[in-house]
Amino acid sequence: MPVLAKFYGIVIRLMCLQGFGTRLHAFYEGAELVMDVRTLRVIQGDVPQRIRRLVEEWSRHHYDELLINSALMQHHQRPRAIAPTAA
Repeated sequence: MPVLAKFYGIVIRLMCLQGFGTRLHAFYEGAELVMDVRTLRVIQGDVPQRIRRLVEEWSRHHYDELLINSALMQHHQRPRAIAPTAA
């Protein structure tokens, strides 16, 4: 899973699986949050609530970039890094 961004100890990665779409995986101190990239809906996760809010805010801010990276991955291309904070 390629790393897209790192901030506040959170590592953001993407995974693209045929039939499941692209998933954002946020890792923080051994915990993981999984979100659907297209809907930004949380699928599962056990990260602290404040980390979940940070990841959700970051994802909303970088939504267009996430969709571009999702399309790249679906075409077997490497995704581009995304700024760790709002630009």
